[in-house]
Amino acid sequence: MKDKILFFDTTLRDGEQSPGASMNLKEKLLVASQLEVLGVDVIEAGFPISSPGDFEAVHEIAKKLKKTTVAGLARADKKDIDAVWGAVKCAKKPRIHIFLSTSDLHIEKKLNKTRSQVLEMAVKAVKYAKTLCKDIEFSAEDAGRSDMDYLCKVVEAAIDAGATTINIPDTVGYTMPLEFGQKIAQVMKTVPNISKAVISVHCHNDLGLAVANSLAAIENGARQIECTVNGIGERAGNAALEEIAMAINIRPHYYNVSHNINTKEIYKTSKLVSGLTGINVQVNKAIVGANAFAHESGVHQDGVLKDRSTYEIMRPQDVGVPESSLVLGKHSGRHAFFNRIKSLGYKLPEKNMQELFERFKVLADKKKVIFDDDIMALIEENVESQKEIYHLDYQSASSGTATIPTATVRVSSAKDGKTQILQEAACGTGPVDATFRAIDKITKMDIKLTSFNLKAVSSGVDALGEVTLKAEYAGSIFMGRGTSTDIVEASVKAYMQAINKAISFEQKTLENKRSAKQ
Repeated sequence: MKDKILFFDTTLRDGEQSPGASMNLKEKLLVASQLEVLGVDVIEAGFPISSPGDFEAVHEIAKKLKKTTVAGLARADKKDIDAVWGAVKCAKKPRIHIFLSTSDLHIEKKLNKTRSQVLEMAVKAVKYAKTLCKDIEFSAEDAGRSDMDYLCKVVEAAIDAGATTINIPDTVGYTMPLEFGQKIAQVMKTVPNISKAVISVHCHNDLGLAVANSLAAIENGARQIECTVNGIGERAGNAALEEIAMAINIRPHYYNVSHNINTKEIYKTSKLVSGLTGINVQVNKAIVGANAFAHESGVHQDGVLKDRSTYEIMRPQDVGVPESSLVLGKHSGRHAFFNRIKSLGYKLPEKNMQELFERFKVLADKKKVIFDDDIMALIEENVESQKEIYHLDYQSASSGTATIPTATVRVSSAKDGKTQILQEAACGTGPVDATFRAIDKITKMDIKLTSFNLKAVSSGVDALGEVTLKAEYAGSIFMGRGTSTDIVEASVKAYMQAINKAISFEQKTLENKRSAKQ
């Protein structure tokens, strides 16, 4: 049976120490609830002695959570420990987390004490906390720079005093993965009562090695990982929860351990934390970055379209991302470009596709990224100059609080060399809807509006409004744009443009098919 890795999330404590990342009570409760859904085993909800607000947040989270252990942080001091217990004792699973420095640098410069005094403080604090709570975690702060013999002595004493979890932090992100793994292995081998406690690690990312050090610790016997969502935290941050969880999932035979994280909730949790803290996730961030499942290289795009596993070691859906994205740019190839055209609903002859690809490459040299609207504009370029099949002559619409919106539209239609005047009226849910219904009666086309956007392109009460819309016809999407100081008129212009494009496109497609047969 595989050993289980416990995930100790400190987003609400260490993560909140990121400059500008403070959250209010409501926001902390939202994050805590989502962390429970994510499946973390322990949530370090805060540092209760630090402020009344922190105490309240820890207390409210402890009351709310149903399954997750709730911990509060305390220095090796009775007042701190009492504050933590006061905040977490209502939890279904409370934990008191005590920290005390063990490196000579911290002992001498920060604490102004001796090794023996620190050892005594650790034992006294753990023993007292144990009288209040069964679940006690002891952290040897700056363990990464601590003398190993002394560190092992403190760990042994803390376990004898009642600690059930021993945390070995790389507080300043100083150690290397091989070195840190050896430290964990030495603790496991040297401390005689180590089997009575879970070994935990808390790695900082000052040299970009927090995740690597955490994984090295797992290889050497650590069974709890302290981490944060998106890797946020003090200075350069902490080990990223999502990266460790997915490393274990992707390499199951290498690590041979399991965990309780519901990885499909990772992306949702990442977005929540990013939104509430205001800390944006870098685009190339592993697992949750915008580019984590994005491909622009033509070789990569072709490979992914043929078989996802060629260039993706995990499915985006495994972490809650809807799908991979093929970013169209100057490095993209025909396969990705043609696939995008197909996904947009266009069915074009091979000759047209090749011509479009050449124009796409020219445009890609000018723009970093090609969007769907750019592609649609390229496709429709050859119908922009077509003579209008339907030309708007007149439109009128009325609506009011006690009036059913109605519209009247008159257009001139040029077909087979003849011009006809067509007029219809209709009712709708609003003046724009009524006008579109009247136009549909005139054209008798099975066209469906798929998007509608309105924006002001000038200022003032008489601002010029621009309507941009997309409409689907015969499986293809067509864009329309219209401007006017009258919103309804701008909407009609846009809709008529889309309809004329659809008709012209259909006629051109039929002509190409006839030419191909000949």
